[in-house]
Amino acid sequence: MKQYIKEQITASYETKQKILANEPLVESIAEVAQMCVALYRDDKKTLLAGNGGSAADAQHIAAELVGRYGFDRPSIASIALTTDTSNLTAIGNDYGYDKVFSRQLEGLGSQGDLFIGISTSGNSQNVINAFESAKAKGIMTVALVGRDGGKMAEMADVALIVPSDATPRIQESHILIGHILCDIIEKELFGEGVSE
Repeated sequence: MKQYIKEQITASYETKQKILANEPLVESIAEVAQMCVALYRDDKKTLLAGNGGSAADAQHIAAELVGRYGFDRPSIASIALTTDTSNLTAIGNDYGYDKVFSRQLEGLGSQGDLFIGISTSGNSQNVINAFESAKAKGIMTVALVGRDGGKMAEMADVALIVPSDATPRIQESHILIGHILCDIIEKELFGEGVSE
């Protein structure tokens, strides 16, 4: 069992090593961080959504921004579209599960906001529909995905594709990327910034 545990840790580490060695991906993460800083300076917000573990990641990232990440500072506007059970069940009942995020985005999103769609496959239909609603409202989009990026990578303004086919490794890397974004946003807005 100890060997198996070590193998799992090694697999996670190797996936993160692939991200570190992927200069275009690192540049894209920096681009998304800069997008977020710019939109927050313009009093806009981020909205996030995903299913299952990706829903948890959406909530986690939003909580780091609204609450705090590394130090006390003013709250940063971020909404996880995965948390309001009345909205989710009403929209799911009346319009179908494929509309649970797009319908919320239509009501809560504004031009100049940023939508981050999270999916290990990049093919979650309800997140794809949210990308379509975002485009219609002038909301920027980021796909936080894995594998080959799926349909979401093709639709997004920026696609952050974790170089792995394993769902656990993708999810572990998604939260790493989310933490990096939160850290940079917080430091750029309320700290001393980060080095290039």
